[in-house]
Amino acid sequence: MKKRKKLTHPRPPVTARPSVTTSPTGTLDLTEKQEPDCPPLGLESLRVSDNQLYASSSQSFGLGPHRGRLNIQSGLEDGDLFDGAWCAEQQDAEPWLQVDAGHLTRFSGIITQGRNSIWRYDWVTSYKVQFSNDSRTWWGSKNRSSGMDAVFPANSDPETPVLNLLPEPQVARFIRLLPQTWLQGGASCLRAEILACPVSDPNGLFPEVPVLGSSDSLDFRHHDYKAMRKLMKQVNEQCPNITRIYSIGRSHQGLKLYVMEMSDQPGEHELGEPEVRYVAGMHGNEALGRELLLLLMQFLCREFLRGDPRVTRLLTETRIHLLPSMNPDGYETAFRRGSELVGWAEGRWNHQGIDLNHNFADLNTPLWQAEDEGLVPDTVPNHHLPLPTYYTLPNATVAPETWAVIKWMQRIPFVLSANLHGGELVVSYPFDMTRTPWAARELTPTPDEAVFRWLSTVYAGSNRAMQDPDRRPCHSQDFSLYGSIINGADWHTVPGSMNDFSYLHTNCFEVTVELSCDKFPHENELPQEWENNKDALLTYLEQVRMGIAGVVRDKDTELGIADAVISVDGINHDVTTAWGGDYWRLLTPGDYMVTALQFPPHQDSQTETSRAAGSWGQGAPGPSEAAGTAEGTEELTPSAEEPQRLGQAGPVQNWRRGHWVGRAGQGVGERSLGSLKLFGASASLPVVSMSQILFPDLILQTLGYSQLTSGKIVRKEDPTWVLPEPGLGRATHFINPSASAAGDTWCYGTLCKHLLSANHARSQG
Repeated sequence: MKKRKKLTHPRPPVTARPSVTTSPTGTLDLTEKQEPDCPPLGLESLRVSDNQLYASSSQSFGLGPHRGRLNIQSGLEDGDLFDGAWCAEQQDAEPWLQVDAGHLTRFSGIITQGRNSIWRYDWVTSYKVQFSNDSRTWWGSKNRSSGMDAVFPANSDPETPVLNLLPEPQVARFIRLLPQTWLQGGASCLRAEILACPVSDPNGLFPEVPVLGSSDSLDFRHHDYKAMRKLMKQVNEQCPNITRIYSIGRSHQGLKLYVMEMSDQPGEHELGEPEVRYVAGMHGNEALGRELLLLLMQFLCREFLRGDPRVTRLLTETRIHLLPSMNPDGYETAFRRGSELVGWAEGRWNHQGIDLNHNFADLNTPLWQAEDEGLVPDTVPNHHLPLPTYYTLPNATVAPETWAVIKWMQRIPFVLSANLHGGELVVSYPFDMTRTPWAARELTPTPDEAVFRWLSTVYAGSNRAMQDPDRRPCHSQDFSLYGSIINGADWHTVPGSMNDFSYLHTNCFEVTVELSCDKFPHENELPQEWENNKDALLTYLEQVRMGIAGVVRDKDTELGIADAVISVDGINHDVTTAWGGDYWRLLTPGDYMVTALQFPPHQDSQTETSRAAGSWGQGAPGPSEAAGTAEGTEELTPSAEEPQRLGQAGPVQNWRRGHWVGRAGQGVGERSLGSLKLFGASASLPVVSMSQILFPDLILQTLGYSQLTSGKIVRKEDPTWVLPEPGLGRATHFINPSASAAGDTWCYGTLCKHLLSANHARSQG
């Protein structure tokens, strides 16, 4: 089988300006002054629909004009319905690709690429450009000196974007690209983006283009490193009582990895208050997540000052950490290229050439090997797996950015996280690595499959773009068939992912959100992308209170117990308590038996690290306090006050145990934390007081139910009550998915329907 040739890093983008062109008599006159470059028309972002693209011919449907979009990626099998470019038929002597802007437009430039393929190299090396207002009468760009048609230089490889600016913008509705020459032995294939500004039609013959916007007055632009620091400082100065900036480390080039903390008590872990994080910019060229987090911190600050009840409650009951740029070196590379010229991969890696999402320790393999040998959980724990020895060696290939995030994870008792990426529209959840070695893709669920499906569906169900019934696939896979969620390993295997590492090394549940088809959208699209994601970002944060939470205390002293293990019957994955004894266990509604175990200290220092998740307790210092500005931040350093970790379990008689049997959904009217007390080994093991059950605020505020029972909902007044879907503004029936393939996931509205359709699709293969 032919393998893909290894491609070198792309060359810098090419900007070419041919000789001046003129318009024929009768067209709209243009001034002699060169207009600023226009934003993209929207081929890459899908604002231009498939029915606006035409071609003289196509080799196949999968190579049709709808595939002629900048940066579109081919499917796993070239020649299917999802190939990587528009390609004209071999016998087509005068090939062309045509775009209907739908309204009067000022065209200012064209960006082209060749064909994305694992089998072939095809690209256009030169082309002409024509314009029309009615698709019948056409005029072209002319060489001023010769009066001949201008010929634009195009590509010399399949992936590097090449920009050609028109010497004078042309006002028309239609634009055609006419390939003149292409790679010898290849075909006339290209992907394109058109730079175009909408203009008003004085005669009213063409429809006006809708303006992309947002009602929020925020800083909608791309921020390089200096601009990002300045913006974070401004937010901190505007909201000093709820924000704090700190750094968790530095990139390979020495740029700091800044985090914005937002809480009513910044710098302090409050007993019972869960910690949640958003991470963006792991791949430097996937810029949308970075800007969304900068927008989110502005929005939370502004709405808190306005007294918005949702934001106020979120900031008073949750400690939020926002890392907008995990890979600042890669972003600076991408930023210098520009949003349309960075291509598909440049800036993805850090300065060492490391893909950070494959750089975390592989804890999946040792866990699965131990499971196959029957060693889990009695001999090998099912949680907080230690770092492998090879990973900590001085010559290990571990990026400084990766180490910084690992130490961050170990120091803060994160409960929930999302890793923001770009290039698709889907939420993927662990495991990301296939269990079968070398399998390209394979459904590989975690023991918390129900929780991860719920978390993924909550974000996808609140995201406007993911819920658009008319949207087309970004590239080759239609994730809308599965509710815009997928198991990561069932999509493509990712060894060493941050999601899997977070789940197996800490208490934190993390998903990956692919935010947009366009990895680096133009600034004029940021307001619309913010509106697409704003409610999803807020709703996902609220899920940190889904499940059970409480405090594990010593029966005699009433002090909290750190590192007690919280186990749920039937789920082969445990979590541990933080320093103050507080814990959070994400669960879907249902009946559970929960057990807490305290293991005695162990003198073997190597074993002590095996359970170290790292956590802060009540009053424990957080990351180093700073002057409150980006310039004054310090690195996250270990605290001398952090207690010693508890080691591996000793003899059974030395365990201390407490447990309760309860139903998720009881006690919803209370807000205080319950206590789960541990008794000595010589004491009896009765059922002790039930730990407080907490659900997302969205459900608490809306339902008013008395209890949840298996398979049905109990409400005194009406058994068929309804509740709003998050962010969608309409009510729908609460549906019990007991008939689904999973059978253990509660959901509501279209979210439930998505789960059901995903399960049905999975059962059908």
